[in-house]
Amino acid sequence: MANSKRTLFLKRRLRVRNKLRKVNAGRVRLSVHRSNKNISVQVIDDTRGVTLAAASTLEKDLGFFGKNNVEAATKVGAVIAERAKAAGVSEAYFDRGGFLFHGKVKALADAAREGGLKI
Repeated sequence: MANSKRTLFLKRRLRVRNKLRKVNAGRVRLSVHRSNKNISVQVIDDTRGVTLAAASTLEKDLGFFGKNNVEAATKVGAVIAERAKAAGVSEAYFDRGGFLFHGKVKALADAAREGGLKI
């Protein structure tokens, strides 16, 4: 029987997270979630179990409410870089979850790098 798209997505997400756990040297994790209408990102400290900073297109002050395109992802990436710096984070591992590193996810990562966050 063929695997469903959801099952394949979950397997990919677990594979990515397990690899991050193996190489994580006390760094925080930059976790991305993408839905059909929005994109969100969090800076998570797994040792303490705390979210240090977050940004999303659901925030009305960003002006991209309900949009999920490359332009919105770029803006969210720039905002998360600013907020991570304010929280005292300069380096993070990029956790793409089960999403492919292409398009919106790549645009978000590139904008965070340009904002000064070392990924």
